[in-house]
Amino acid sequence: MSQQITKDMTFAAVMKSHPDAVKVLARYNLGCIGCMGAQNETLEQGCGAHGISVDELLNDLNALFK
Repeated sequence: MSQQITKDMTFAAVMKSHPDAVKVLARYNLGCIGCMGAQNETLEQGCGAHGISVDELLNDLNALFK
């Protein structure tokens, strides 16, 4: 079964899920590596706070697993 990233995952969990996840987040100007909130903030929360479409981000992140 292939892995899937969901909007309720924390940024920390996403960054651990695939080595290139950080690159995808960086394309959206999400500097999650140095952010203290990455441990607890979900993708949905972070995207909402930064005005980013969580669905677009999820599509790009999940493309890493195809």
